[in-house]
Amino acid sequence: MQIDKLRGKQLDQLFDAILTLESREECYQFFDDIATMSEIHSISQRLQVAKMLTEGHTYNQIEQDTKASTATISRVRRCIEYGSGGYEMILKRLPKEKA
Repeated sequence: MQIDKLRGKQLDQLFDAILTLESREECYQFFDDIATMSEIHSISQRLQVAKMLTEGHTYNQIEQDTKASTATISRVRRCIEYGSGGYEMILKRLPKEKA
């Protein structure tokens, strides 16, 4: 399984640290210190791409709304189809946006 390649003491420590965060504000503080704005933007963009793909949006719609490249959209689609199920798990847990 591909996820086993990630496992390690340092990554366990990072994930344990993330799991201690108690609010959105704490997330902003921690991620501001630990990652660049570009890295944070890339991760949040991929999550939005995954959300839109699972909602049935076209590549063109996703590209326009998120400014993601078609390569990024394709990469996220492959993760949704053949990955570890992380996107699906998180998207099910996120509250649905109100129209």
